[in-house]
This record gives sequence, C-alpha cells and structure tokens, in this order.
Amino acid sequence: MAKPTTIKIRLNSTADTGYFYVTKKNARTMTEKMVKRKYDPIARKHVEFKEGKIK
Repeated sequence: MAKPTTIKIRLNSTADTGYFYVTKKNARTMTEKMVKRKYDPIARKHVEFKEGKIK
C-alpha cells in the first residue's frame, strides 16, 4: 500500500505556553519543517509556530 500524501503535524508555539495547532501538510511537496505565524491565545499575540511530531 502507498504512503499517504498528507500527514498530520503539530504546530508548537515558540512562546513556550504549551499551546499548539494540529494541521495537515503535503509531505511530498513540503519536505522542510513548517513554520507559521499564528495567534497564541495564552500569550494573546501572534507568534511563530514550529512543526513537531504528534505523539
């Protein structure tokens, strides 16, 4: 069976609040780690979120 093209990833906040988003990415086209600037409601501001593994 073939590998799925999209994988689930966890975007962890760099503000060290423990907040995270769960999203999907295409593993074939985006081979590098995903970094997005999103809203952290605990820090109450926009911060960078870096990709981590879902445990």
